[in-house]
Amino acid sequence: MNRPRHILVTGATQGIGLALAKHYLQQGDVVVGCGRGESTLDHPHYTHACLDVTDEPAVRRLFKEIRSRLGCLDALINNAGIASMNPIALTPFETAQRIMGTNFLGTFLFTHAAIRLLRTSGSGRIVNVTSIAVPLRLEGEAIYAASKSATATFTRITAREVGQFGITCNAVGPSPVRTRLTESVPEDKIEALIARQAVPRWANPADVANVVDFFLKPESGMVTGQVVYLGGYG
Repeated sequence: MNRPRHILVTGATQGIGLALAKHYLQQGDVVVGCGRGESTLDHPHYTHACLDVTDEPAVRRLFKEIRSRLGCLDALINNAGIASMNPIALTPFETAQRIMGTNFLGTFLFTHAAIRLLRTSGSGRIVNVTSIAVPLRLEGEAIYAASKSATATFTRITAREVGQFGITCNAVGPSPVRTRLTESVPEDKIEALIARQAVPRWANPADVANVVDFFLKPESGMVTGQVVYLGGYG
């Protein structure tokens, strides 16, 4: 490829998404980020869109702008996600709907809109962010884990559908990372979860970026439909 990669990162306002946007800008890529809030990231190769990932008209407008300005897309990183850690009996329907919408339907909307642009890349990449909460099946995280489980299944099936176009689709499931999402979870619960990992420590954004880097490499064209969970679990 004789030009910088064009990478779209959802949920790029903070946390892992912001770290990934910075990471790829440092590598010389052109990055488009989006989130519900304004961005603090100021870089000549970064463009930010304020939108909700479940807002289909806004998503269509964003992709129209990307097509007009960049012409193609090389990688989509579906990172946007929210959580509400409550027992099922204490979870309002509206909360469940919001979590499923952002974590799963947002991933679907962006993937659906990105496929045509990714086809023009020649080596398109989709990376979805799931969670270690899926295999651990933790109490109080039923809706969040279900949304991320849907994302993992969606990843595997998407890989089969887009492989013929030279596009791969994989997912990374971070273990706990210190972000706003984990701030609402009691420290003792997080520490108990970490103790169950083969690598008993907090993850950091660089750990996530390492896996995403592997998926995005040109040499990873035969790696698709994979879900990599960090830290090990049991």
